[in-house]
Amino acid sequence: MTYDRIITHDDFDGIVSAALCSRGYGCDRVRFTGPGAVARAAIPITAADIVCDLPYPLECGLWFDHHGGNLEAVRLRGIDPASMPGRFAERPSCARVVFEHLADLGIDLPGWAGETVAEADRIDSFDYRSVEEWRRETPGRLVDMSLKADVGDVRERTAYLETLVFLLRDNPIDLLPAMDGIASRIERYRGEEARMIEFLRGSVSFLDGDEARELVILDLTHHKRRPRVMRNLAYLIHPEALGVVSLYPIFRGGRKANGFAVSISLSMNLTGRVHGKNAGEIVRSLNIGDGHPGAAAGTVECGSKDEMLREKRRVLEIIWRMWRAMSAGEAP
Repeated sequence: MTYDRIITHDDFDGIVSAALCSRGYGCDRVRFTGPGAVARAAIPITAADIVCDLPYPLECGLWFDHHGGNLEAVRLRGIDPASMPGRFAERPSCARVVFEHLADLGIDLPGWAGETVAEADRIDSFDYRSVEEWRRETPGRLVDMSLKADVGDVRERTAYLETLVFLLRDNPIDLLPAMDGIASRIERYRGEEARMIEFLRGSVSFLDGDEARELVILDLTHHKRRPRVMRNLAYLIHPEALGVVSLYPIFRGGRKANGFAVSISLSMNLTGRVHGKNAGEIVRSLNIGDGHPGAAAGTVECGSKDEMLREKRRVLEIIWRMWRAMSAGEAP
């Protein structure tokens, strides 16, 4: 079958997944979106579309994903996962799922594609053993830095994402960081990152009872505009931390709403250890979103400011209770 379009997540993993699908299926049209838009059926998706790294839509031609919560949502809709076109597998990245699927079909991929997928694995699952390993500027991390640079409007960013898809489709990833347009964005992000670190120094806190400072709290909900900050940079300030919980304001139609977004990520201090922590399970238990064991996100809707304040306290209390209970061999 011929596919007309690839619909993919607008992050590094989604871009690599789209690059693989474009090469494997000969599709040159790409649309970028987030999981919320697909879950709300806010964009049209048909049987001629390939969907990557996003929830399963009402209809599609092929679906590739690796989020356990998305698979559970499929089952709750009464759909047999075995009947769905494409592939689901709990892998470090969606790119790995696509890569394995194409390999099983006998579709020829260049030898360097494996290293690109390995970069997606590390970045999407935050699979690092130390701060030093995380900060090492590998080709994948440099390209991911270029994605995070605050350059241009929505149209320009979309055009850049599309350019990256086809560059990753046709070239080894180690060639990209030196290319015009990518190198300048990397330098732009380096300057932005330095400012973010200074901002974080005055913005992070810890919950009562967290004497060991395991869980950094980054509450940005009081800001009139959502500050532009990368939560994992908190590990440069508190390298002893085991995780970061971030609370962000929500904006709709340019106005601040009463709800808030939540994200949880695990530190590289837990990588390779038996620890029992699972960010995705916490978010799914709160029934606000989904994610991986190492990182998850969701949204809490509130009807008023007072309700938002109560919900923030409740959500943080549940996160902390589950976090403490998630030691090896102990059910939360």
